[in-house]
Amino acid sequence: MNETPSWLRRLFTLWPWSPLVLFAAWLAGLVAFAADIPRHVKDATTHTDAIVVLTGGSERLDTGLALLRQGLGDKLFVSGVYHGIDVAELLRLARQKPDQMECCIILGHAADNTLGNAAETAQWMKQEGFHSLRLVTGNYHMRRSLSEFHHAMPDATIIAHPVFPDSVKRDRWWLWPGTAHLIISEYTKFLLGEVRQVAEAQEDMP
Repeated sequence: MNETPSWLRRLFTLWPWSPLVLFAAWLAGLVAFAADIPRHVKDATTHTDAIVVLTGGSERLDTGLALLRQGLGDKLFVSGVYHGIDVAELLRLARQKPDQMECCIILGHAADNTLGNAAETAQWMKQEGFHSLRLVTGNYHMRRSLSEFHHAMPDATIIAHPVFPDSVKRDRWWLWPGTAHLIISEYTKFLLGEVRQVAEAQEDMP
């Protein structure tokens, strides 16, 4: 009788530990992901062609409008706006005077997730002939957003401009159930996005 191949014996030996190894790798990645959540804006002065706000929190829109007033971008693009909301209504909700900035704000209604935000923004940037943008979103959401935006616009210059929601506890985040759930969810979505991007790149290879 033939003996079991050595590589198969090793596989049988290692297999019981594989889930633990995968979990350890996932956990290490989660810790690194959480540690990489921005604590401050690294570049708050460089001018870009556009300021892009991803909807999802009042701080984001307020920050985008403030950056536009400061002249850090020529136009403000708000991606993922609910249908039926126009610029004047958005400015009213943000307590701004419509006649001050209405001409420079464009709303995108097509996106309903981060992947859609990136695709919608890429199409608008191409139409405008823009090559740089300042991306405004929550600090916990920034890494995944940058990944999708760089994938959609590999030649564009993208400056991260995170906002810092009070509800997201950056320090000792694992002790706060709401923050822990949010970060784990973002990390999982980030991993799935990375896998999708790799698969797309392989499909595009000749």
